[in-house]
Amino acid sequence: MKINTISILLTLYCGYLSAEPVIETSEPTHAEVIDRFAQLALECVHKEYPNIVKHMMTSDKDVRPPGQLYPAFYGCFDWHSSVHGHWLLTRIASQYPDSTHYQQIMASLDQSFTETNIAGELAYFNRENTGTSFERPYGLGWFLQLTTELREWDNPQAKHWLSILTPLEDKIVANISDWLPKLSFPIRVGEHSQTAFAFGLMLDWSKTANNQAFNDLLTNTISRLYLKDVNCPLAYEPSGQDFLSPCIAEADLMRRILPPVKYAKWLADFLPTLPTNGNSNWLDVANVVDKSDGKLAHLDGLNLSRAWMLEGIAAGLSSKDPRRPAIINAANVHKQAGINSVIHDMHYMGSHWLGSFATYLETQRGLSEN
Repeated sequence: MKINTISILLTLYCGYLSAEPVIETSEPTHAEVIDRFAQLALECVHKEYPNIVKHMMTSDKDVRPPGQLYPAFYGCFDWHSSVHGHWLLTRIASQYPDSTHYQQIMASLDQSFTETNIAGELAYFNRENTGTSFERPYGLGWFLQLTTELREWDNPQAKHWLSILTPLEDKIVANISDWLPKLSFPIRVGEHSQTAFAFGLMLDWSKTANNQAFNDLLTNTISRLYLKDVNCPLAYEPSGQDFLSPCIAEADLMRRILPPVKYAKWLADFLPTLPTNGNSNWLDVANVVDKSDGKLAHLDGLNLSRAWMLEGIAAGLSSKDPRRPAIINAANVHKQAGINSVIHDMHYMGSHWLGSFATYLETQRGLSEN
């Protein structure tokens, strides 16, 4: 009996030793979350490979590595992700100067924003016989968001960098201005070529840069393309690799150009099924099954972009509008899912770009336009 008792005690003791220790975890602080976003961009803005090059070749001499094609924006897997990675760093440095990554961010931006690098970028945009569609509209919109951030940042170094970027900014604005009158129809997809989201980024620039001619052209284009839209087929969303919602993005765009009363009426015609009971389940949160698949990983970005766009839609409505609770509640559940996907471990297929979307949401960039 004594032997059996000892055996039982030894078994229990060994089981205690082999058991997984209970580790109490706490939610990260806001500062820790912001530093996480900065870390993601710092890890990729000067990481040349892997890389997807979207590049028209007209001869053998055009066969070159990303760092030679795009001397400033060669990192983060592709040009547009590099651009909004630099925007992320600029946003965090301007809004959170006490960030633990501040000095590293400043050094990284200074490495990219040199006269030589931007001259190389401008030369790429000025190549003959290659058209003006490169990174249109998504990457171009993000570039203008980058220079918007530099303009709004009260920092001498930011103004110096802006002066270096201005020649490329002028070229991009000219390209967009030439394109907008020719655009017969909006581009209603959930990926890079969508016009609604990019137009919002461009509107921010036009106001901050005080470019009334561009603002008028863009606002008239938006009205021409979207003002008569009704009954957006939200039930068909999302597609399997969306990171933007065609319907939600358009609704967020239109609140930027319409006064509140007109916007409330337009939204009723555009999304007539918006609930008035406060439920959040009218818009399902997306789930990524394989984060190593770059296209499937887009859905993590969809949760983030839906969250900030829903917040924008709610901001465009009266506080007494019965649709606001359902819109805000849907924004909250999408935000939780989206931020969770970024603060935890990710594959590079998501980490090279999702930090920018998380930063845009967390810092309420979409709500801070002038």
